[in-house]
Amino acid sequence: MSSEEKLPQNKVTTDNVAASPWWKKLGWMAIIWFGSVLALFAFSSVFKLMMTAAGMKVK
Repeated sequence: MSSEEKLPQNKVTTDNVAASPWWKKLGWMAIIWFGSVLALFAFSSVFKLMMTAAGMKVK
């Protein structure tokens, strides 16, 4: 390959992509936060159920 030949450049362009409005970004953040809180609640509830089934109870 000579020095005059150039490999094609693979560049990601975002010129044609419109920026999302702030309320959509905030909405997605709220949905992801609520989903993570819900998943944590589900996990802790199942864990508490397993502990109660094993005989561990809070007095």
